[in-house]
Amino acid sequence: MEKEDAAAAMDNMHNGELYGRVLTVNIAQPMKIKGGEQGWASQPVWADADTWFERQQQEEEIQRMNKEQKAAAAAAANAPKGAAAAADRSMEEEEEGDAGPGAVDPMAAAEAEALNKP
Repeated sequence: MEKEDAAAAMDNMHNGELYGRVLTVNIAQPMKIKGGEQGWASQPVWADADTWFERQQQEEEIQRMNKEQKAAAAAAANAPKGAAAAADRSMEEEEEGDAGPGAVDPMAAAEAEALNKP
């Protein structure tokens, strides 16, 4: 009903005379503010600041991750092929050497006892 009333008011008042002046009646549009990424906008210029800042942070994070990935790939390409296996073996030897020389592995001893029992 309101739309019909508004349309009727526009038709009746457009080009009507009031106090000696001719009226122009149009549909109301939101005010446009100059600025923003598209030129004229219905938002103030500073409304885009948050999205711009977030976009900048995302781009910086992507660049940082790309640099880290390139550095890791370069390090992997420069490392000798057997270096990783040698490092793993040396870590295992260090772990085994923690008990001291001549130390008996309790799991191995229990397994030997279980196999020797009739």
